[in-house]
Amino acid sequence: MSEPLLQAEELSAGYQGPVVGPVSFSVSAGEVVVLSGPNGCGKSTLLGAVLGHSRVFSGSLRRSSRASLACLGQQAGLPEELPMTGRELVTLAEGDPAVLPEYLGAVLHQRVDRLSGGQRQLMHVWAAIAGSARLLLLDEPTNNLDPVSESLLADYLCGPLGERGVLLVCHEPDFVARVADRVIEVR
Repeated sequence: MSEPLLQAEELSAGYQGPVVGPVSFSVSAGEVVVLSGPNGCGKSTLLGAVLGHSRVFSGSLRRSSRASLACLGQQAGLPEELPMTGRELVTLAEGDPAVLPEYLGAVLHQRVDRLSGGQRQLMHVWAAIAGSARLLLLDEPTNNLDPVSESLLADYLCGPLGERGVLLVCHEPDFVARVADRVIEVR
């Protein structure tokens, strides 16, 4: 078995002090690992530790040298002073617009800030997916998605991920049950 893309062992993370942990988990190529738990328990803080946005207080966090990152935060969006089309967003994320679902291909020419909330969220999700990153960090990607869009995302996550791994934060039990290879309870 090859080295995990991401390995956390007895990790405690936070900002001024620890807010989560200790927790241990790994993400390997081809799998979707879901961080689950109540609001405010530190799931997003764990993603922040992977990104270097929150501090590791104890334990270890190792990312494989082959694990390039793509991240979708909870509040996906662009500043108003940076209007761009869907195609520009996907290109900026080093993604291939050709891999987007037909549903999004039809709105690639529109400015992202003029899309509906669900279309905007899905465009940000697929901008991350369409790139070449090996490790996808998705923080509540189903926010604002209608059932059709949520199903598109689930279909992707249930398909062959190849050399990719996904670390996902989600509160929707049906979605988690459908896509997760493993669920890590964070308390």
